[in-house]
Amino acid sequence: MSSEPASIESLRVLYQSDDYIIVDKHWDIRIDSKMWYEKQTVQMQLQHHFPHLADPRTYYGFRFCHQLDFSTSGALCVALNKAAAGRAYRCFKDRTVTKAYLSLLRGWVEKETQTLDFAIGKNSMEGKTHMMCIEGSEGCENPKPSQTELTVLEYGVYDGDPVTKVLLQPLTGRTHQLRVHCSAIGHPIVGDFTYSLGADDSPYRMMLHAYLLHIPLEPQHLLVTAADPFVPAVDPKWVSQRSLRTVEATVDAVLEHRKTEEREREEARREEEEEKRKQSKQRRIEEQSEEQRRVCQEWLSEWAGD
Repeated sequence: MSSEPASIESLRVLYQSDDYIIVDKHWDIRIDSKMWYEKQTVQMQLQHHFPHLADPRTYYGFRFCHQLDFSTSGALCVALNKAAAGRAYRCFKDRTVTKAYLSLLRGWVEKETQTLDFAIGKNSMEGKTHMMCIEGSEGCENPKPSQTELTVLEYGVYDGDPVTKVLLQPLTGRTHQLRVHCSAIGHPIVGDFTYSLGADDSPYRMMLHAYLLHIPLEPQHLLVTAADPFVPAVDPKWVSQRSLRTVEATVDAVLEHRKTEEREREEARREEEEEKRKQSKQRRIEEQSEEQRRVCQEWLSEWAGD
């Protein structure tokens, strides 16, 4: 991932098959747009590089399986046909997809691992209707439960100011969730112009990157990582001073935890099905017993009458 602005040519493909393309989205480009003045989007990049894969039955030519904000970079999955889009959509709908983001946050986050649990709603305040907000804040409408797992990776400085490099794992999928949650704990994302109310405008980009994407499709899961852009080789203004854990080890732990959860869910599902079978069998036995009692009662009544 370069610090140079996006261009139609600068499309990096992380994975490609007959059904999906996963790209490493640039940090200053929209996924798609209906606005005539938008000359660069991921959709246009795909149209430029893969015109033969565009589907004329769709408005944009490509089916995006999920969203990334304009300022967020990283792994973005695109389905190449309707059936593939449906399979991926079910995974996102059932919350079986695992996503993890890298970010630089302002200040030093003291608690190394934590769950950010703030309901998020629409901001109805004048001049802020393009923003989201946490429950209890002024003008927050229709807040919905939202959780994010935060793990500290490194402490350092960005352009001389203290920052923390973290891995963020959204457990829900609210609009601007990671940006709002980090701001809510007093550690906004470096370069987040919107949620700093325009104050954090010196970095060349917002430091939020979709690093990991795991979609448990059958028969083969999709698992990709988009290279970490928050390294001195890309941006020398970021200097790590103390490392707690590596990105790779942390992501491995996230995936292992997800596997454990999946096994536990599958075991619980099997136990539930077994319990249903037992209950169904018991009902049949009781129905048969009731029928036998009825027949016996009829016979006794007939015998008594004789």
